[in-house]
Amino acid sequence: MAPVQRAFAQVDVFTSGPLSGNPVAVVLDGDGLSTEQMQRFANWTNLSETTFFCAPTEPTADYRLRIFTPGTELPFAGHPTLGSAAAWLAMGKEPKGADIVQECGAGLVTIRRDGEDLTFAAPPLVRSGPLDADTLGRAAAGLGLSPSDITASAWVDNGPGWLGLMLTSGERVLQLQPDFAAIGDLMIGVIGPYRDGSDAPDYEVRAFAPGVGVPEDPVTGSLNAGLAVWLRGEEQVPDRYVAAQGAALGRAGRLRICDDGTDVWVGGVSDITITGTVRI
Repeated sequence: MAPVQRAFAQVDVFTSGPLSGNPVAVVLDGDGLSTEQMQRFANWTNLSETTFFCAPTEPTADYRLRIFTPGTELPFAGHPTLGSAAAWLAMGKEPKGADIVQECGAGLVTIRRDGEDLTFAAPPLVRSGPLDADTLGRAAAGLGLSPSDITASAWVDNGPGWLGLMLTSGERVLQLQPDFAAIGDLMIGVIGPYRDGSDAPDYEVRAFAPGVGVPEDPVTGSLNAGLAVWLRGEEQVPDRYVAAQGAALGRAGRLRICDDGTDVWVGGVSDITITGTVRI
């Protein structure tokens, strides 16, 4: 199949400054590309996710977004949702209504402009509740955790397959040295609080998904959305907080979480760092 040329952007998402967040590769016209072409390009970019804009099939959606890791297609992911929306707006597009409505494998996702931030409404969990003993044991072993390190655990799966662990502190989160072979096909998110009363951030987060080609994801919207839905439901976190992610990889991502009583919103700054065309 002969290569085709398409408009392209690379967007740094959940940034706190230049090149501090999680980049997503965005192909601004994916119609006509096969799933094989999309997956091959996503594998080549070697980013956590690569997205492709397609025509929507739902009448209320502004566009349909397909989201790929280097190894598989995902029904939903957070930082690609916001980064792709930023690229779409930069093209001069406008939503049909007050908010952007994205169609993806997980259904319809609402995206809102909030000053310089873009925020998405956390989708409902498709799997929640306690982890079974075997899964919790595997997760703890893969991260080198003892039972005393973990204060709570649950499935927080809003599409990709995340499970969540609350640790004793943000400092303990940063100390983790994961064994990716032991983690295997689990997708593990960890969160821990900072208790010294200083300025933001309020929590430290890390995400591990070696089974889909992302050993550690720098800054993860879907995980933070799932964690927020879980922990807000149990009133273990405030209705507004700031999460940091990426320090272990030399990043300084910042995510702003807000529960408005109806939806949990996950937002941050998206910075378009590369524009041009690609041959796929």
